[in-house]
Amino acid sequence: MKAIQYKDYGNSAVIAQVEVPAPSIQSGNELLVQVKASGVNPIDIKIRMGQMKAARPVQMPFTPGGEIAGIIIAIGDQVTRFKVGDEVIALTKTNGYAEYVTVNENFLVLKPQDLSFVEAASIGVNIGTAQCVLFMAGKLEKGQRVLIQGGAGAAGGAMVQMAKAAGAYVIATASGKGVELAKSLGADEVINYKLYDVTDFVNNVDLAVDTAGGEGQAKLFSILKQGGTLLSIVVPPSQELAEQHKVKASFVASNILAQTLENGIELIKNGIFKPVVSKIFKLSEAAIAQDFLTAGGVNGKVVLTVD
Repeated sequence: MKAIQYKDYGNSAVIAQVEVPAPSIQSGNELLVQVKASGVNPIDIKIRMGQMKAARPVQMPFTPGGEIAGIIIAIGDQVTRFKVGDEVIALTKTNGYAEYVTVNENFLVLKPQDLSFVEAASIGVNIGTAQCVLFMAGKLEKGQRVLIQGGAGAAGGAMVQMAKAAGAYVIATASGKGVELAKSLGADEVINYKLYDVTDFVNNVDLAVDTAGGEGQAKLFSILKQGGTLLSIVVPPSQELAEQHKVKASFVASNILAQTLENGIELIKNGIFKPVVSKIFKLSEAAIAQDFLTAGGVNGKVVLTVD
């Protein structure tokens, strides 16, 4: 089968399309899925660059890809919730940039019928991350004020939609065409961070979500109400600043299982949540796709199609 691999850490030049044997089911609760589309995520690039060696060591040669959409073509003898022919979304963690992949059934959900495979491959990590950040860690409630940094990005756009659906007052930052996109996703206010300083316009926030780190993260402390919460999906926030501003601050490493996706999938089925795909590349263009994402300013998700 065709797969994307690299044999060493480095820039996108290490990426190559290769022919490798198709995987086979190794345990009773595994399924074999024919991949139709695969999502491209920032963590794919961090792993390739060697930035995750301590937290996510990998064995070379390595096939990236943490989320896919496809069709089940074989199931283990202990699988009870799925059958051959089911169209699914799977959180693979690795090996998703390939024609076939095996997945534990605890990391699969049925694909909503109205979604294309490309759309389905764009949502798993996004809605899973949003669920972990907003509700599991952030304890977001109806009527609270939440600021979402990068509200037009892949994860940020999912957070905007899910926070709004939960009845929160949603403030987002974005730039360029992302300003209108964030508004269309449901943000009550959108601050163009390239033109304005968010601290001049926003205060009294219950929950702030950092998707960028650096100076942008540091500014978020001052917009929180006392007792508020700052959560980052990039780097751990300063505990010194948290103490100074009398708020809570922590890093969230999303633990995404099938159950973590249930809320978002239900919103999709009810027409409340819409996938946003920025650009589609072929599997053979994986290196180009990762470079496109690395360049920044991407509104929505980058997806690879697997033919």
